[in-house]
Amino acid sequence: MNSYVLEFQEIDKTKLPLVGGKGLNLGELSRIEGIRVPEGFCVTTEAYQRIIGHNGEFNKLLNQLSYLKVDDRERIGDISGKIRRYIEGRGIPKDIAGVTLRYLSKFGEENTYAVRSSATAEDLPSASFAGQQDTYLNVIGKDAILQHISKCWASLFTDRAVIYRMQNGFDHRKVYLSVVIQRMVFPQASGIMFTADPVTANRKVLSIDASFGLGEALVSGRVNADIYKVRGGTIIDKKISTKKLASYALREGGTAEREIEPEQQNKPTLTDRQILQLELMGRKIEAYFGCPQDIEWCLLKDDFFIVQSRPITTLYPIPQVNDGRNHVYLSIGHGQMMTDAIKPLGMSFFQILSSDFPFYKAGGRLFMDLTHDLASPIGRKILLRTMNKSDPLMNNALSRLTKRKAFMQSLPKGKRAFRLGTEQLSWALPVEALRIYFKNDATIVQKLISNNEASIRNLQQRIANLSGDELFAFILEDHKELKEIMYSPHSMGIILVGVYAADWLNKKMEKWLGKKSAADTLSQSVANNITSEMGLALLDVSDVVRPFPAVIEYFHHADDKTFFEDLAMIPGGDAVSKSIQAYLKKYGMRCSGEIDITRTRWSEQPTALIPMILGNIKNFDPHASGLKFQQGLQEAEQKKRELMNHLEKLPGGKSKAKKTKKMIRLLRNFIGYREYPKYAFIQRYFIYKQALLKEAAVLVQKGIIREKEDIYYLYFDELREVVRTNLLDYSIITKRKEDYQAYEKMTPPRVMTSDGEIISGQYTIGNIPPGALPGMPVSAGIVEGRARVVLKMADATINEGDILVTAFTDPSWTPLFVSVKGLVTEVGGLMTHGAVIAREYGLPAVVSVENATKLIKDGQIIRVNGTEGYVEIL
Repeated sequence: MNSYVLEFQEIDKTKLPLVGGKGLNLGELSRIEGIRVPEGFCVTTEAYQRIIGHNGEFNKLLNQLSYLKVDDRERIGDISGKIRRYIEGRGIPKDIAGVTLRYLSKFGEENTYAVRSSATAEDLPSASFAGQQDTYLNVIGKDAILQHISKCWASLFTDRAVIYRMQNGFDHRKVYLSVVIQRMVFPQASGIMFTADPVTANRKVLSIDASFGLGEALVSGRVNADIYKVRGGTIIDKKISTKKLASYALREGGTAEREIEPEQQNKPTLTDRQILQLELMGRKIEAYFGCPQDIEWCLLKDDFFIVQSRPITTLYPIPQVNDGRNHVYLSIGHGQMMTDAIKPLGMSFFQILSSDFPFYKAGGRLFMDLTHDLASPIGRKILLRTMNKSDPLMNNALSRLTKRKAFMQSLPKGKRAFRLGTEQLSWALPVEALRIYFKNDATIVQKLISNNEASIRNLQQRIANLSGDELFAFILEDHKELKEIMYSPHSMGIILVGVYAADWLNKKMEKWLGKKSAADTLSQSVANNITSEMGLALLDVSDVVRPFPAVIEYFHHADDKTFFEDLAMIPGGDAVSKSIQAYLKKYGMRCSGEIDITRTRWSEQPTALIPMILGNIKNFDPHASGLKFQQGLQEAEQKKRELMNHLEKLPGGKSKAKKTKKMIRLLRNFIGYREYPKYAFIQRYFIYKQALLKEAAVLVQKGIIREKEDIYYLYFDELREVVRTNLLDYSIITKRKEDYQAYEKMTPPRVMTSDGEIISGQYTIGNIPPGALPGMPVSAGIVEGRARVVLKMADATINEGDILVTAFTDPSWTPLFVSVKGLVTEVGGLMTHGAVIAREYGLPAVVSVENATKLIKDGQIIRVNGTEGYVEIL
């Protein structure tokens, strides 16, 4: 039986390992009624495996390649070149050549063919690998076709293909290559069709790129294309380009570019009828494959041929609502300063905590449906005012959307998201806030904190002996107490008064004295800021480590599993161990991305603290904690005196100074509490997590799951059911692990519609210097220094005086803030964590700087203007 060649009609979904992604899709396209595909066949991966199999030289080269990293470009090029030369020099075995030529004779040896690579990791829903392997057009004759089959096999090891596999985690040994032999079509026009708009991601807008001649020059970007946009059978946009060149087939084989006659250059490539015909074909292909497609087409006379279709792998998923109405979704991650993917159990807990707000899942993130808010004039006003302070790019995106009259009129009306869950606070909150404002009693904050600590001790006692369904019921019930701590009028009132005082001071000091962001300096070293205290406390831990060189040496190769046992064997280790354990008792529930309950906490991985401790020892003298706090106090006090002096000289100055003094007292009494409710819920989450991991250990013992962490890939209700029944289809875990890996690589949009359209925000540039990156000013001051671009906290190596540039920060990043002198983030607003702590530590900061981690290179000297809101690359 022949296993080396398959005709397109013989190929179905089961043949992916034999024919690769491109070959599989051509086989499937051939089955769609009304879709014409140039006939052909595939030389299967079994032929390729015959060439490379059981060969010492090839395996030796592959071993060398597997040890290299993406940065080793020169070595990659050298070894890849040797592999290509080896494959091309091997020749094709007679039996494979014989069966290939028999199939070729069926289609006509005298015809011309396209010889195209089709890898088993290509044109898949998760990764396109587009253009990584080679394609050869207009190949004529038996010998030339066999030669180009070898060239295609060798192209699996072009430098770009090798690097792409490394970047996407594909094993070179597990990717095989099939070769497509397909009858050439010599079109008057060709191009690409995307069944979802590649610019906006709108699934209802189809986009066609079209140019004269073969598609080769268009795909490679050497010629300009006409671009047509179609929605629901209507052409909504046309861009007719000047097409100076076209690629055509040569009689003797190969292709060449020719200049287009001047009078033809500005003519549309397609007629309106042809554009709409292509749209129908595109939608039919999309429906067959079940997802948006990137389709290559060509036009011969008046017939369209499809020569390839692959999934568009760059689209962000849409929340699954499917009610046929327009919706607008807002990213929760941007508001929470955590845009990473969240595992299913983490999503469940966040939804339980915020059960008054319906959230929707997409791409491993949570989104809020703001449709009804935008449809309501009052809701729209509240929403835009809120977003302006929390994320200006979100605000701008929503503002731009409101200017689309037809879209806004199509939005259904209903209960607003920003009203849900607030009814019980509607009267109680302002009453409580006024009471706090007039009493101005700082001790109420300490009472709230003491109440929470008592509640935590009570929770630990009550949860200790619970298991099975009792545990799950208890966790749901305990969330009521957690919500009371977080959202009670008393707790929210303190935050409201602190934020009001900051806003009042900023506005009045600018109006009366022309001084911007006065509250930033006045907020330094305030009481009861649990997050800034955490950063200073790690400086104290670092002081305990400092005198013990043996401990510092051990820290360079420390092991989490035996961390405290190892310390006990080292001189000074006992003192260090006690200090770190005391720190972890108070802060060990924290970690990067902490709103996801599944994330590894510092208590579970104490070595996560080591880089920050070593950085503190390098960057600071002993007793830096107290000195930094005192310095902040002095700067705040100096700022207060300076303002009082200036105010008293103004008309009505005594009255203004008296009001300002009261507002400064309110600010310093209450603004620190802003960080506490999140700390309270993270405390509780860690206790829940530890209890659930005990249940997971039982499931592992029973053989229901393979490792405790498998429970992270189940939603809360699913896990509860598994614990109750001891039944689980493990393929659910496997699939969700694969999904999570894909989600990790995605970048969530701030705002998107139910059509998948990503609505991007823009800044009004104003008076910022040319070339500067605009953002939101959140902590006043101007600072210059070296940019330290950090994507993961674990990779942070900070020197004193560096400016931290990152996607987002949450409280776990605070210990790094003591070493830096400025902050730039891609996500954030006036009251998000990074902004609050930057003001507390007196660091100039600009947040919501789009693509900051890509546009600013590690080590560049930059200037951060935290007063006006921009970053200059110097």
